[in-house]
Amino acid sequence: MAKNSKQIAPFRYNRISFVAAIALLLTSLENIPSSFATTKGLSQIVTPDLQEEGDLSLSLQIQDKRIANPYELQAELGLTKWAEVAVFRGFQPDEWILGTEIGLLTKEPYLLSVGFVNWSPHLGVDPQPYIEAGYYTEHHKVIVGAIHAGYKNEAILGYAYDFNKTWRVQVDFQSGSENSSTIGFTCNVTPDFQFNPAIYFSNDDPRRLMGYIVFTYTFHLWHGKNEDGAAPTKQAEHVAGGK
Repeated sequence: MAKNSKQIAPFRYNRISFVAAIALLLTSLENIPSSFATTKGLSQIVTPDLQEEGDLSLSLQIQDKRIANPYELQAELGLTKWAEVAVFRGFQPDEWILGTEIGLLTKEPYLLSVGFVNWSPHLGVDPQPYIEAGYYTEHHKVIVGAIHAGYKNEAILGYAYDFNKTWRVQVDFQSGSENSSTIGFTCNVTPDFQFNPAIYFSNDDPRRLMGYIVFTYTFHLWHGKNEDGAAPTKQAEHVAGGK
């Protein structure tokens, strides 16, 4: 759920809460190491890998109003090793957006996930179901899929390269004149705090550039179990945590 999972113009996320949101993120600092994944996705698209079980990520997203709601918060929780949920809170306009992801195949290097994004009951916007496949290696991550948005099906493509546990570069694309191609990078400042700036190139006019940045901090509420039944150590989480 993007970066962000891509958002609907007004859907992507009153200024009264904005300062409080920044304070919350700055005072709560712990996201995921290099091969992180969330319904936030790369910049625009969802990714097929899931949030770690028991991890709660809080994000502050600031973006050009032509992309989506200029200011929004996101909470994303890994429920199990195969399911996660996400809630977006938009401020201009005031709105709530829901998303979820279920992993059908979670054994790397091959991944397969389904779910929905951009469901805004407050605005009467229907959920947008998607399916995505991924091929994930230590450094290269490739994503292909499709999403049903409104009355049409749209293609999803993404690629990320992890240099190490700190730096990643990424590009993604979603078809449709209202969507974009993006290029950006992710910096994991600590194992639990990261930021991701990106530039959006509108599909209907690639000369139209739009800015985007998201800050994410992850809390480890409880630890899931490895396949052998043991709770992972912190180090194990960081190795497998990149999935």
